[in-house]
Amino acid sequence: MDRLRTPAPLRRVALVGPLPPPAGGMANQTAQLAQLLRAEGIDVDVVQVNAPYRPAWVGRVRGVRALLRLVPYLISLWRAARRAQLLHVMANSGWSWHLFAAPAIWIGRLSGCPVLVNYRGGDADSFLRRTRRWVTPSLLRADVLVVPSGFLLEVFARHGFGARIVPNVVSLERFAPCLQARALGPTILVARHLEAIYDNATALRAFALVAAVMPAARMVIAGMGPQRAALERLATELGIAASVRFAGNVERQAMPALYQAADVVLNPSTVDNTPNSVLEALASGVPVVSTDVGGIPYLVAHECTALLVPPRAPQAMADALLRLLREPRLAQALRAAGIDHVRQFGWAAVKPLLLRSYGALARPAP
Repeated sequence: MDRLRTPAPLRRVALVGPLPPPAGGMANQTAQLAQLLRAEGIDVDVVQVNAPYRPAWVGRVRGVRALLRLVPYLISLWRAARRAQLLHVMANSGWSWHLFAAPAIWIGRLSGCPVLVNYRGGDADSFLRRTRRWVTPSLLRADVLVVPSGFLLEVFARHGFGARIVPNVVSLERFAPCLQARALGPTILVARHLEAIYDNATALRAFALVAAVMPAARMVIAGMGPQRAALERLATELGIAASVRFAGNVERQAMPALYQAADVVLNPSTVDNTPNSVLEALASGVPVVSTDVGGIPYLVAHECTALLVPPRAPQAMADALLRLLREPRLAQALRAAGIDHVRQFGWAAVKPLLLRSYGALARPAP
């Protein structure tokens, strides 16, 4: 790993990862990175790991659907690796690693194409502990491992793997502070998918405590996932259904308006690394309340750039939300500090870090 070569002129990169829809952290980062690299004059060949099923009905048949997605993926991957100067592989834990990242590493190795693994999973430590003997042979054959945070840098170091930090990118042009006054009552935004690790249930319980003392408060949950029906039932049981809007899957171009309409962004997750929703909130000038799990304390500092609370603690979460809604000076201080802090995640700051790794790794153009 970390085998750098004499720099070669960079013309063509194969970017391996998911694309929206559905919108999500890694999918949005893949799409955004492809666009940014192309703007730099680099030819980007995106190998999509979540390409639509063809025919569409295959997606409803378990087992068959995995095979029928995997085969065309491997063919596309082999073709891209033969054309590209390097493979940039967006990697995560679980089956995503075994089905998509590991094959990309091995195909890169077999085709002589250097591989940069860009690992992003917040549960890396538990994943590596459970599956180390399966992951290690592949990971050792990657040329470079990059991670978006000091948190993951430390996780991989504990498991004996060297890495370097290349942060996630947030568009400081798209996500900008709102200059207009908000006409509605206090609005809390949760921009995480409706899955267990993001713990939207605790967010609802915290909001119920907020609404009990601020009846005009509203919550918007932007995301999709298997827990939607259960969360809607919970909102009804808590008596807050009329004050909660489940926005579903929000297109990337519509997200800036959601942030600009919010007074606070809440991140209730139980597992996390460097969530795009927190970066986008900071760039939009919206103060953040987040759980202090995983990489979050590496990303923001308590009472400096955000308010941090323990996971699965609705009362602590509600208290932090109420502080920001009741203390405009605190909210403004976090807002200003967040805007300044997030500049290091803009493309102007991240580009030289990424291109330095690319340039020293890339083989001569085929």
